[in-house]
Amino acid sequence: MIGGHGSAWNASRTFGDAAFLMAGFLTACFTLIMRQAKLDPLHAAALVSTGSLVIYAPLYFALRGTRLIQVPLADVGVQVFFQGVVVSIVALVLYGRVVAILGASGGSAFGALVPALSALFAVPLVGEWPNRTDWLGIVLISAGVYLASGGPLPVLRHRAKVNATPFAFRARGD
Repeated sequence: MIGGHGSAWNASRTFGDAAFLMAGFLTACFTLIMRQAKLDPLHAAALVSTGSLVIYAPLYFALRGTRLIQVPLADVGVQVFFQGVVVSIVALVLYGRVVAILGASGGSAFGALVPALSALFAVPLVGEWPNRTDWLGIVLISAGVYLASGGPLPVLRHRAKVNATPFAFRARGD
């Protein structure tokens, strides 16, 4: 999928890819720490949300605080609800529950579904259809998550041979 955008490669795209890799690394750290500390998903979400608020809010207000006054209150409310409740609390609680059920490695595999699901959600939300390469990526990512989360593989059963010929008839006693 990256190869299809080779001509559009630039420094900001490289920074974005590095940030994506760092986010994956930090999510893996969070998953392992949560699993080892045996944290309840709700407590883990509370710790992450509170920590993020304490670290991010002063920095944001120091750099961009005056711009917030210019944004319509309805837009701020939607973002506060979505980012503050749905993403920060609901998603973390559900993720913590998945890790508790499937284990750290199986649960963390579901993070890989984000790009695939984003591509699929783009179809009804913005009318953007994935191309052939994107579909291949969606299928490969989905299969990888299925296998990494412990999904069973199909079992091939060999039929026992009764006779050497495919249409063998049993002899009748008449």
